[in-house]
Formats: sequence, C-alpha cells, structure tokens
Amino acid sequence: MPKLKTNSGASKRFRITKNGRIKRAKANASHLLTHKNTKRKRTLRKSALIAKVDEKNVRRLLPYA
Repeated sequence: MPKLKTNSGASKRFRITKNGRIKRAKANASHLLTHKNTKRKRTLRKSALIAKVDEKNVRRLLPYA
C-alpha cells in the first residue's frame, strides 16, 4: 500500500496531545479585538481540545499523527 499524504492545512492547525486527544487553537482572536473585553481575549489565547464527534474526520487528515 502506498504512503498516505498528510493534509498540510490540518497539520498546521492541529497537534496531538500526549494522551492522544487533538488540540486546536480558538477562533476569533485575529482581528477586530478593540471591542472584545480583556477577559475574552485572554481566554482566546489558550488552546482547546477538539470535540469527540470531529476526531474521526481530523484523524483521517493526519494519518501518521
């Protein structure tokens, strides 16, 4: 069987944790930040785990992760 290609967009967006879950960055932190309050912007800096229902699709994009 030939080698599978990793989706390059997915490899930039997702990381696998030590326990095997998939880590992602939070959305809405790139622009239009002046009207968002400080607490909200601070929370957006932190990473989040991907939802369980989406894991199957993301793992298909990252075959060797």
